[in-house]
Amino acid sequence: MSPHLKAEEGGAGHYVPGSIATLIDLPPTKAGWVIESVFLHYEGDAGAARQLPFGGLIAANLSATSDAFLLGGFHTFESTGNAWFSVGAFVPYVWMDVDATVTTPLGPALRSDSEDGIGDITLLPFMLGYKCGDWQYNALLPIYAPTGDYERGRLANPGRNQWTFDPTVGVSYNNAKTGFNAALHTGFSINTENHDTNYKSGTVWHTELSAQQLLPVGPGFLGLGFNAFYYDQITGDSGSGATLGDFEGQTVGVGPVLTYILPVGENSFVTELRWLPELSTRKRLEGDYVWLKAVYQF
Repeated sequence: MSPHLKAEEGGAGHYVPGSIATLIDLPPTKAGWVIESVFLHYEGDAGAARQLPFGGLIAANLSATSDAFLLGGFHTFESTGNAWFSVGAFVPYVWMDVDATVTTPLGPALRSDSEDGIGDITLLPFMLGYKCGDWQYNALLPIYAPTGDYERGRLANPGRNQWTFDPTVGVSYNNAKTGFNAALHTGFSINTENHDTNYKSGTVWHTELSAQQLLPVGPGFLGLGFNAFYYDQITGDSGSGATLGDFEGQTVGVGPVLTYILPVGENSFVTELRWLPELSTRKRLEGDYVWLKAVYQF
């Protein structure tokens, strides 16, 4: 679940690597409530040779920093057999700073924009976790609604001014005896048109793999592992605003994950720190994602 920054229009999409990857991100398999807070930091850039469509502008020498705080939660209904159904939502507040050289009728010009505000809300009308021994099969449908502020001709926009539907499926393994867990999730981000810029970003295929080893530490468990991701735009951008053509972006990366699970009676509190550097990108910003997540299940 995520705010935007990071080709699609703006060299980025609603789905952010690290959104659905590890044990902390799985659909719940216990009836009740989950409250989750997330802090996301991204810092990336693109050189002069990499032009990006940004808010109706063409930008180069672009550097961007985004911080976002998300607050959300889920309600999980009583189990039907081994299946648990949940619904939820996330509301982000976003801070953005963007510098670039933009193309104008008078030639290249330096621009610097800073904005903050409510970003695009993530709706989760469908989350399903099906347990089978140590295995869990997952299906979910995040929907990103264009609730954030957007202005054509501005580099920094808290919202993307488009809907995104992101059906995702996955499988995870968690061995309570050995403490080993792993997960693999894949999905397709399907975008609608940004009517302010007449730009329709193409569909993105994203895949995330994670593995962790849980170790008993104090009253809880410390998890050490990694998260790897692959993000590939599989259809081209379109619309009269897509002046750079198909503009199909791609990125891949891998980084460490540190988790701590603290049982609280029959409930649990989980925190996770994740660093995901991008190792190779095409037609996108290139940088680093840092996630800090906290979940309380009751």
